[in-house]
Amino acid sequence: MNGPIRKRKPLTVRPLKSSPTVGAVLAFQGMAGAMPILHGSQGCSAFTKVMFVRHFREPIAIQTTAMDQTSTVMGGDDNLIEALDTVAAKHHPALIGVVSTGLTALPGSDLNRAIKQFRADYPQWRQIPVIPVQAPDFAGSMSDGHAAAVMAMIDQLVEARPWQADQTLPMVNVLASSTLTPGDLEEIAELLEALGLQAVFLPDLAASLDGHLADGSHGALTSGGTPLTFFNMLHRARATLVIGHPLFPAAELLQSRCPMPVLRFDHLMGLDACDRLVSELIPFCDGWGMARIERWRRQLLDAMLDTHFYLGLKRVALAGEAELLLGFRQLLAEMGAVSVACVVPEWPRDGQMTADESWMVGDLDDLERLAGERAAQLLIGGSPLEESARRLKIPLHRAGYPIFDRLGEFRRVRVGYRGARDTLFELANLLLAHQPHGIPPSLTGPRRSELDKGASNDDGTLQYP
Repeated sequence: MNGPIRKRKPLTVRPLKSSPTVGAVLAFQGMAGAMPILHGSQGCSAFTKVMFVRHFREPIAIQTTAMDQTSTVMGGDDNLIEALDTVAAKHHPALIGVVSTGLTALPGSDLNRAIKQFRADYPQWRQIPVIPVQAPDFAGSMSDGHAAAVMAMIDQLVEARPWQADQTLPMVNVLASSTLTPGDLEEIAELLEALGLQAVFLPDLAASLDGHLADGSHGALTSGGTPLTFFNMLHRARATLVIGHPLFPAAELLQSRCPMPVLRFDHLMGLDACDRLVSELIPFCDGWGMARIERWRRQLLDAMLDTHFYLGLKRVALAGEAELLLGFRQLLAEMGAVSVACVVPEWPRDGQMTADESWMVGDLDDLERLAGERAAQLLIGGSPLEESARRLKIPLHRAGYPIFDRLGEFRRVRVGYRGARDTLFELANLLLAHQPHGIPPSLTGPRRSELDKGASNDDGTLQYP
């Protein structure tokens, strides 16, 4: 088949989709000293901020142009120009990201024209990069908005220059998917470090939203993340590693500006993906040992042996962004589990994914229906699936966005050998907790009748011979 099943309902019940606007804001959260501005109403920024605060439990840097009815009809360029001047004068950010919303994209607001006018009106802020991102709510999903923001930053901040790999600096550029947690990024950095390589992420949530106490007083800008100096030195990297198919176009743009090797991965979950990553990175290493990686791999193999009794042939239903589900499907397939339903908010536009009858573009209501019809034994998705899990009486493994009913889930590690190892244990433990324990008593032979009669004790319990 050419694509997934698409819902035929005239409405969405319990939405799965998080808008591209949210994804673009997430990308700027991983940039050092950045301030994203949502060009729309106050409600747009309020929803985004609340979602991320509940998920990460950290302060979120975000501003809005506060569009009202008049500016929506007559044009909001003045609102945007005023917001840019206010943010620049009050906060002095290293980077400003301007993200469109459905409210401004639908009437055709031209972000580039407004930014050009801002440059002309306020030349004193010419040193602050302003990155426009078209990410309206009605086109695509969270991953698309995140990829659009990364693409815009590369387009605006990367100059065309020859590849000059620095042999004294074993650096690898890493374009990180929106589904990678801060813990995932730390795990990828440690894996590359074991090979003698240094990972530099774009964007870097591990340095900004990893749940650390910041030095000094809290500021309005993002704390930590990828510095702007990254864009001046990325041509010195030995290679670029891109994780997640929505970022493949951004990697192609980067390669066109600076021709260097690009390693493309849909995900880094499971034994096969990790083995391929290590094998493709080895040519860029300086002969470092593999002792730590070999140990991590053996730990994963042992975990696969320990958990295959619980995960083998289990039927799993999943909901979330497509690249996250691809990783879980691969990990489950390696254990012999079956993905009976995979519901995504949007189907990737690049057409690089293949679909079967398990894929569907829909909402959480569709997932609950499919999980029931196909006798799923485990759900994987965000916290809003808790109600479905309770009605279906099966366990839920939380993954993706948003997760608001558990602490520390925002930095859960699922990639790499160690991430796969721990994820298998978590999945197996969930199933183990939901299966009946013990063996019902059974007695055959001449004393069976005595057991059936069983005298009663004073407290009403049975007294067996």
